[in-house]
Amino acid sequence: MEDLEKAILISFDESGRVESALKLQAVGFIDKIKESPLICSICVERLCFSKLVQVQFWCLQCLHDVIRVRYSSMSLDEKGFVRKSVFSMACFERLEGVDDESSVRVLEGPPFIKNKLAQVLVTLIYFEYPLIWSSVFVDYLPHLGKGAPVIDMFCRILNALDDELISLDYTRTQDELVVATRVKDAMRQQCVAQIVRAWYNIVSLYRNSDPDLCSSVLDSMRRYISWIDIGLIVNDAFIPLLFELILVKGLPEQLRGSAAGCVLAVVSKRMDLQAKLSLLQNLKISRVFGLVAEDSDSELASKIASLLTGYATELLECSKKLNSEDLKQTSMELLDEVLPSVFFVTQNCEVDNAFSIVQFLLGFVATMKSLSPLTEKQLLHVGQILEVIRTQICYDPIYRNNLDVLDKIGREEEGRMVEFRKDFFVLLRSVGRVAPDVTQMFIRNSLGNAVASSSDRNVEEVEAALSLFYAFGESINDEVMKVGNGPLGQLVLMLLSTTFACHSNRLVALVYLETVTRYMKFVQVNDQYLHLVLAAFLDERGIHHPNINVSRRASYLFMRVVKSLKAKLVPFIENILQNLQDTVAQFTRMNSMSKELSGSEDGSHIFEAIGLLIGMEDVPPEKQSEYLSSLLTPLCQQVEVLLINAKVQNAEDPVAKIANIQQIIMAINALSKGFSERLVTASRPAIGLMFKQTLDVLLQILVVFPKIEPLRTKVTSFIHRMVDTLGASVFPYLPKALEQLLAESEVQNILLHLMAMDHPLFINVSTIKIFPQTTSQAKKRLLRGAHGP
Repeated sequence: MEDLEKAILISFDESGRVESALKLQAVGFIDKIKESPLICSICVERLCFSKLVQVQFWCLQCLHDVIRVRYSSMSLDEKGFVRKSVFSMACFERLEGVDDESSVRVLEGPPFIKNKLAQVLVTLIYFEYPLIWSSVFVDYLPHLGKGAPVIDMFCRILNALDDELISLDYTRTQDELVVATRVKDAMRQQCVAQIVRAWYNIVSLYRNSDPDLCSSVLDSMRRYISWIDIGLIVNDAFIPLLFELILVKGLPEQLRGSAAGCVLAVVSKRMDLQAKLSLLQNLKISRVFGLVAEDSDSELASKIASLLTGYATELLECSKKLNSEDLKQTSMELLDEVLPSVFFVTQNCEVDNAFSIVQFLLGFVATMKSLSPLTEKQLLHVGQILEVIRTQICYDPIYRNNLDVLDKIGREEEGRMVEFRKDFFVLLRSVGRVAPDVTQMFIRNSLGNAVASSSDRNVEEVEAALSLFYAFGESINDEVMKVGNGPLGQLVLMLLSTTFACHSNRLVALVYLETVTRYMKFVQVNDQYLHLVLAAFLDERGIHHPNINVSRRASYLFMRVVKSLKAKLVPFIENILQNLQDTVAQFTRMNSMSKELSGSEDGSHIFEAIGLLIGMEDVPPEKQSEYLSSLLTPLCQQVEVLLINAKVQNAEDPVAKIANIQQIIMAINALSKGFSERLVTASRPAIGLMFKQTLDVLLQILVVFPKIEPLRTKVTSFIHRMVDTLGASVFPYLPKALEQLLAESEVQNILLHLMAMDHPLFINVSTIKIFPQTTSQAKKRLLRGAHGP
């Protein structure tokens, strides 16, 4: 083995057994050879004799790089040598002067070697066709008679030409676009007709003996239909052949699917719309409708599904843009004929591009927006579209446990479905605006059927029906939701009163609570349903759900419900507080693990909800004081006990105590958000006194734990809250808080908070000489923030 081949093998080694120094030496050696003026000859010679695929790949890559980078500086002889050598290899011929017995043929190598050879040849075409090497395609066609190896190589060359130069699926430079146009124009004029004839002859000859080869030919042909003369394909020879391949059951699915892909390319080709409609009529596409029902899970069914969707999309375009009423009518008749099959494949088959189906259905629904009332047939289509949406958004039961415990697989599947569903929910809202009553009745029936369905599908069907109702809410304006006449009101009542056997499932519970929250405007007007709403949030469906993620989310959503219903909930406060006793105690219990309650939904929202409830002026003063005292007193007592225990030397588990204190501060902070400054300072100062006493207790935390940053942050946040809530009455507490307990940076933060609010309290703080230097620095920082550095 020569040194070059040894170096190439070492450079390609991925086993880890080669020392890094040796590998670097080998890479340096072959890089030096790349710079040799004889590199093309070296590569061609190695390609003729080396059986090592690593060496073959390296040589082809070198030729590709040399042509791509140094073509303009290559001599005519060198260009001619490379051209002749590469073409001979692609034609399955031996080079001149090479012994037949000892030589190697590249076309006998693995697919990636043949693909790399095709890429080298296409790079030559880029620079030389048609001005220098005008006969490349014409010269290659006679070699197809050598059989499968050359035909296969021809397909790879055409595919590489499309990938590297022609296809607009990739970003192209302006120079590449110019070259692509030049190549296509020359091919149209010179050889496309001959290539199409070769395609037809190959498929006709090899369809039974080598169907895989025919599939490759058709897959290559599909790429070129968009820009060649459509008459070369749409004729009495090729179209019947394609449909025969699709319809004959004895042929392999791959071949039949490839033929369907070619028909789709014909259907999708851009042309005059009147000519397009005539083409679509003459295809008689209805003959493939029955194929999708035979085996909806097959590869062929997926290809037919894409064909039917593309066909329907083109008909819809014709119906929208053709001016003639007769032609519009013809388009709609053909569309009505294919729609049932489109709906079927969308629900039952794997479709390559769900997005294209959604776009078609959105366009179809858009044609109904100006129609009122909808015809019976259109209403039928609406129902079928809704069924398509429901089917598509259903989770696969195989992931049920993963989604419930939300492990790695569950998180990935949930993330995938969130993205996948977006387009279908857009479609749902569009349908909901066109036919709201039909949509509501469909959701109602879906929910009813899901509840009654078997347990093996119950979870996914209930979740899908609830998700439909949730998404539909975005298409309803506030007034319609408040009134809730007809099916909508019935649907909300059904939502609130139905018991789901699968409510313990995380996904079902979450979407149920989100949906109830979304339709709160209906409950605001129809307050006879308040008890049902409260039950949904306070029992095991919501805050008492066994899944902590559901329970946390329920706490947050309940806070939003309280904000929206406000005074309507005053009669229920006693019952609500009674139901939340265990939840409140659990949040602040000893040895609570903070990591369980991390993130934005940390469970503290339940205290904010309680604060909003009891902080309203509609609550009698005595009751308000009683409620607040029953919450603040035990919380402050817990803090005091924790602080006393923390002072004891060698106290056990200080981390748990700190976490507990953090929880309590968060709870008190959230609770205070429900009380306005006017209430605690003017109308009910006794409430303000309770918060001042609480502040006194919490400030002691910084004496016992002066260096614990999370606690300092939480206490500082509470001081901010008290400044907003208590106003000027908090002033006597600030000297103690600011002078003795807080670091300079935190003093400045509080002062900046007051200054930014233009709070009158800042004037009082800055006029006395508590922290003259700090106050001055705070002013400077605020000015820098306002005017830039």
